[in-house]
Amino acid sequence: MSDQAAEVNSASVLTVLVAALMNLGITIAKLIAGVLGGSAAMVSEAAHSMADTVTEMMLYVALRNSAKAPDAAHPFGYGSTAYLWAALAAAFTFVAGGLFSITHGFHSLHDEPADDHLLSYMVLGISFVLEAISFARTVVQLRGESKRWSVSPRTLLRHTPDTSLKAVFLEDLAALIGLGLAATGLLFTEATGDPLYDGAASILIGVLLLAVAVVLGHANISLLIGKSLPPRFREAVRAELEAGEDIAAVLDLLTLQLGPTSVMIAAKIDFRDSATGEAIERGCRELEARLRERYPTVTYVFLSPWGEPGVTPR
Repeated sequence: MSDQAAEVNSASVLTVLVAALMNLGITIAKLIAGVLGGSAAMVSEAAHSMADTVTEMMLYVALRNSAKAPDAAHPFGYGSTAYLWAALAAAFTFVAGGLFSITHGFHSLHDEPADDHLLSYMVLGISFVLEAISFARTVVQLRGESKRWSVSPRTLLRHTPDTSLKAVFLEDLAALIGLGLAATGLLFTEATGDPLYDGAASILIGVLLLAVAVVLGHANISLLIGKSLPPRFREAVRAELEAGEDIAAVLDLLTLQLGPTSVMIAAKIDFRDSATGEAIERGCRELEARLRERYPTVTYVFLSPWGEPGVTPR
């Protein structure tokens, strides 16, 4: 793994650990406040934070496993295990967080509201500060990586193969929104004496969790079954290859994201008829070196000299 790729992986591990520790403390506080205060939204928020905590621990395992070196049984490494664990984490969020919150919200729509919500408000305030700290840490990493790749944070978030970064960002954002929903439900329930608002807040928190789980599940499954680089980077790789000496055209270009920090590139190259065998060998070595230097996550490059009369480059 390159130094830059290792740096990105280390940053992701730190981001996940910070988020997990924050959520573990928040889970305990929310659960106590929810049980003592009789708030469905607070109990749902506790389930939300618990789901986030377990999810982040699974992401931590994913990052550690994906960093294992290639071996004879797995010559391209273990990068794809990150997507498997992240997909399982998304499924856990869907079931344990989303469905529980919605079900609990419906069951508590007609419960008797508690008289004192002071403890719940205190926990919500502290939770918001802690979640904001975790979210800020994630945003710092997101901006750093977007600057490294010369893209906007939004574009990076949409296309990044580091799904742990995407997961923590979306979970922290959903947590902040969920805290706002819980506080709003409590305020309206306290003002009107109607538990409908508290229960409705719990249901909305569950729907929010389901939305995050679906987005993350789709992203990880897409990468797990094999996904190419984004169009912009594929074209940049093609341009780099076509700029090589004695190259007439790039007939075919395949890219594959093997893991969060590992990319494979394979291409059929049409060399000029005047190129000697020595020039072709030298050209392939130079192209591979240039690709690895420009894109640190490129770990495998396979270039095949290929040329037939009448073939139209793609």
